[in-house]
Amino acid sequence: MRRGTATRSGGPAPDDTAAATPVSAAAPAPVPVDQPAPARRQLRTEFAFELPRGYVDEAGTVHREGVMRLATARDELIPLRDLRVQENPAYLSVVLLGRVITRLGSVPHMHDGVVENMFASDLAFLQDFYRQINAEGHTRAGVTCPHCEQPFEVELGGSRLGES
Repeated sequence: MRRGTATRSGGPAPDDTAAATPVSAAAPAPVPVDQPAPARRQLRTEFAFELPRGYVDEAGTVHREGVMRLATARDELIPLRDLRVQENPAYLSVVLLGRVITRLGSVPHMHDGVVENMFASDLAFLQDFYRQINAEGHTRAGVTCPHCEQPFEVELGGSRLGES
């Protein structure tokens, strides 16, 4: 049995089979990490928002401008283990928004406690904003009636955050 030896960089030595494999002349050259590919589109993961009323902290400061990031599957799954959510499913949106809002004014640390102390109109705004950015701008789909063949739109999103 042959063992690979470490190279100076600490990684394994090159495999002999790689050297024997012919390289296709049509293979594209790799794009250096520090240079974006010309046709590659950057995925936007953070979105700025402005609350209709604003969060008022303990000192009376109003915070209206913030940033929300796209949610991951983990963001939607972890709140389901939270006892508050298990006791009251309506709390899901509060916990979820506390995870995906990355900045709100000069609030030093964003968490679900900040969200639960927001005005109802701001919470409703954030729930709609969450749905919009995580569904690529909308949750409607165009369909055609099978009977009259008239086109119309249907809402695909769930009624609460975390439902789709």
